[in-house]
Amino acid sequence: MMKTKNSLPEAFRVFAAAAVTLAAAVSFAPAYGSGGRKAEPLAPIVLPPAGNPPVVDGRLDDAIWSTASSFDAFKTFKPDYGKEPSQRTKAYVAYDTDNIYFAFRCGDTEPAKIKASVCRRDAMGQDDMVGIILDTFNDNQSGFTFMLNPLGVQGDGIMNVQGNVDDSHDMVWYSKGLVDDGGWTVEARVPLRSLRFPSGKTLTMKCVLFRFHTRTSEQFCYPPLDPGNSNIMAQAQPLQVSGLHYKRVMEVLPAFTYGSRREAGGGTLRKIEENTDLSLTGKFGLTSDLTLDGAYNPDFSQVEADAGQVDVNLRNALYYQEKRPFFLEGQDLWRFGGEMEDAPLASVVYTRTIVDPVFGFRLTGKLGPRDTVAAIYAKDDLPGDAVDEHPEFTIARYKHILSGDSYIGGFYSGREYGLGYNRVGGVDGRFRMSGTSVLSFHLFGSLTRLENESPIAKDHALSLHYNHQNRKWVIDLGYQDISPGFRVNSGFLTRTGLRRLAVFAMHQIYPRSKFFQKIEPFYWSYHIYDTIYDKWETLNFFVLRFSLPRKTELRFEGILGNEIFAGQRFERTGFGLRTQSQVLKQVYLETSFRRWGGIYYDPDAPYQGDETRYGLYLRYQPVEKFDFSLSLENSNFTRRSDGERIYDYTILWNRNTFQVNKFLFLRAIVEYNFFRKRLTADGLVSFTYIPGTVFYVGYGSAFERLDWRDGEYVDGRRFLETKRGLFLKISYLWRF
Repeated sequence: MMKTKNSLPEAFRVFAAAAVTLAAAVSFAPAYGSGGRKAEPLAPIVLPPAGNPPVVDGRLDDAIWSTASSFDAFKTFKPDYGKEPSQRTKAYVAYDTDNIYFAFRCGDTEPAKIKASVCRRDAMGQDDMVGIILDTFNDNQSGFTFMLNPLGVQGDGIMNVQGNVDDSHDMVWYSKGLVDDGGWTVEARVPLRSLRFPSGKTLTMKCVLFRFHTRTSEQFCYPPLDPGNSNIMAQAQPLQVSGLHYKRVMEVLPAFTYGSRREAGGGTLRKIEENTDLSLTGKFGLTSDLTLDGAYNPDFSQVEADAGQVDVNLRNALYYQEKRPFFLEGQDLWRFGGEMEDAPLASVVYTRTIVDPVFGFRLTGKLGPRDTVAAIYAKDDLPGDAVDEHPEFTIARYKHILSGDSYIGGFYSGREYGLGYNRVGGVDGRFRMSGTSVLSFHLFGSLTRLENESPIAKDHALSLHYNHQNRKWVIDLGYQDISPGFRVNSGFLTRTGLRRLAVFAMHQIYPRSKFFQKIEPFYWSYHIYDTIYDKWETLNFFVLRFSLPRKTELRFEGILGNEIFAGQRFERTGFGLRTQSQVLKQVYLETSFRRWGGIYYDPDAPYQGDETRYGLYLRYQPVEKFDFSLSLENSNFTRRSDGERIYDYTILWNRNTFQVNKFLFLRAIVEYNFFRKRLTADGLVSFTYIPGTVFYVGYGSAFERLDWRDGEYVDGRRFLETKRGLFLKISYLWRF
């Protein structure tokens, strides 16, 4: 028997009362350090204005570095807190009216083993690295993050309130790095026009300086991080600056794109599409911390196709990362309180639901010291002649900072088409209970009306999340309640009609060993009451993880559980193994294996099976400028009742990149899908001077095992080219 009781009004009353109580409590909550003692804030450092700006060449011989504020009291935060690093580091920070400058001198006792590569932006994750996090608003909510490898290759993004960095946000800045006999040096210049910051004669910003050392798996920073305070920016070093010159941000980004596609038909390749587009995107700084973006006929194309994923026997749609430039800035603002790993409501704003807008507007920034806003409006143009081929999207976000890293906020997202619509609204919040404990929540309601129906469905999604974290323990507790009819057409939702309790508990052990740096046994589980079928399900992971030098991890997992699908309970018990390691300076390796009970997701006739998944990822960099990556992924399913193999899905993927310099690369990608018997080959020439000023030429083909016989395509042994595409893009960023 199905149960679809709607409890939205009562849920709103309960959570509204709880939010008010928590907001009042948190507004007066002190900051605490380890052991529960009140943490003393760091005294601000007054940065002296710089004289002549440095030449950004990686050599720290400019006069500015002799007068800049310097920092060398770095301490580790991984694998353990507060230890002396194995390598010496000294960082410098300076500024003038138009720029912020930073530099690092990184000592290394074995300079021949420094891990560095000439690679594309944001792709130096396996390299040695340094960086700075800047909280320009001094509000503990987020920080602009700038990262550099030893050769000056850039990575950047936004660190959110949870301490995670979203690298999709690209900024215009300049850098250079050099390796020498004593280690390596980098220096950088960040124009203020690339940042947002409050107005005022004298400002207090916060910064964290960090370094990652691959060989020893050490990560260290200044100021030292206290495990008794789980908010990074609350522990950052305050810096006082004066006389910053705000130049109103004005950017124009014209782009030209050309695309041509051919597909097999009638025994030959026929041109099915040829497009030439001109687009225009602009940015206007309303204030120093609030910007308006607009785009007409925007270039929302992707330069590189999504990597193949196993696309059979899915309970829900696959998730693909956003890669289109217009949507990337401000992605961190769409995060919400009450988020949990693998929770059914993954996002309220999943911008890939906006397929091909005719035009769009975006507003992001601050209305005051405590108030943050973000909004998107776009009119889409879907392919085909569906009823909803021209939907309009309206998305809005508001956050009000309470104290420290606590906030209360609201969301609205709407997708309108004709008489039909989906509208989602609600509140979320994050409350700092102590230095080690955080409570967060969200409560969203949805109103949905289909084009050809008059009834309006009213449903809800709510979540409570508690996190406790110190040097030895991490505890995560979460509860979600999603009614059967809840919809969020602008987001990503995997399942409805449930009440879910999630539990995570990890103990961190630091043995006195140079080989085993950290041992982490942990338990992760969720327990679901399926409100549609009135049944319980549970999934439990028992995991033992080892951290070793060279960024090496070993993970062993046992799985005990079941799952409800189409009113039936299926067994999900099994085991798994994962490894990752920078085996050599030139070789990085990941492996994974999992075998557990599986479900064949046929809603009319599901059945029990056994699923095995294994994967291999190899990255080989024989020289600084060449990168060879190889990935193998397999998923197979066997019906348990008779042992029949239902499918065996394998994808082999290879990417070869030659990075001529940090601006120009040539790339070739080959992928073979054994299940689909399809081979794809793509080539790309890419030049990116700064984000926005780019030139791309891409060419791709798809081949299938087919023959053309007697007026039709039939299975064959040879590869027949069935698709061909050419892509060209030129854009130039004008900054006024």
